[in-house]
Amino acid sequence: MQSESSRRRRHLLSVGVALGLAAAAAPLGALADEKYPSRPITLVVPFPPGGSVDIMARQYSEPLARVLGVPIVVENRAGAGGSVGAQYVARAKPDGYTLVVSSQSSHLANPLTQPKIGYDPVKDFENIAILGRQPNALVVHSSLPFKTFAEFVDYAKKNPGKLNYGSGGVGSMGQLNVEMFKAATGAYTTHIPYRGGTPLITAVLGNEVQFILDNLVIMLPHIQAGKVRALAVAADQRLPQLPDVPTLAEVGYPQLNLTSWTGLAAPVGTPEAVVQTLYKAVRQVATSPAMVANLKDRGVIAPEEMTPAQFEKMMAERMVKFGEVVRKAHITAE
Repeated sequence: MQSESSRRRRHLLSVGVALGLAAAAAPLGALADEKYPSRPITLVVPFPPGGSVDIMARQYSEPLARVLGVPIVVENRAGAGGSVGAQYVARAKPDGYTLVVSSQSSHLANPLTQPKIGYDPVKDFENIAILGRQPNALVVHSSLPFKTFAEFVDYAKKNPGKLNYGSGGVGSMGQLNVEMFKAATGAYTTHIPYRGGTPLITAVLGNEVQFILDNLVIMLPHIQAGKVRALAVAADQRLPQLPDVPTLAEVGYPQLNLTSWTGLAAPVGTPEAVVQTLYKAVRQVATSPAMVANLKDRGVIAPEEMTPAQFEKMMAERMVKFGEVVRKAHITAE
């Protein structure tokens, strides 16, 4: 007959085995952090410091950190027009702790013009939310005689090859925008690529190139200073910063009236609950009066409410639209 101590040892052993089996069968998430986020988040900017994408990341990082309750570390991983940083995040662990600030350069132009880019902007990412929309603007040097968009187009059509336009590089959105402009207007202009936004700004201010059709954010201070002139903007309506400048739709080219966007994305496979947490946090920050005013001062349009599914649909539509431009113009990045 078993002693009382023997029966007690057997009971404790059976309880221990049961608890061990239960732990082994539990989901990994139950054994790890149950709350997201519980540690710092890395926000990868795939461009050098100081550019429009970097500025947007830093505008959002502090208020997002307050909403989420953890530090957000902005990390610049520049190279190949945004492809290096984007690929890094595409291959990161899909746990919500490594995110990328996406843009039309890294998540639209590069995949269309770089045949061996190594990532798909839709299939390899959970595209979470738009952080802001940047109007594009057709900008000319202030010394040029063109006062209206119509005068500019008329000259470009009658003087093929006499106007040079600049972009941040071969296959950049600046080039794709102008190629779409050329197809719509019948104008012929010569492309001069630069290595990024900073040398492009220098070239425009120095009249090395006569015009650009690119992100307004980088040129707005120079427009306001009178160094360059905006002839039209891509926006739903005229901008309060430039009330006398018509939209591209107003001057007869609604197909060119496309704003750029900056967004937030995570590696594919990131749990839906994490995606929704991030989406809600972005919307909370984006709709705050402070952020709306801050974006407005920088010439950025506060983002409309767009779910992750709607964001991906918009991206897919843009891929088709600009893919046609790339094919017709035979654009291949270096």
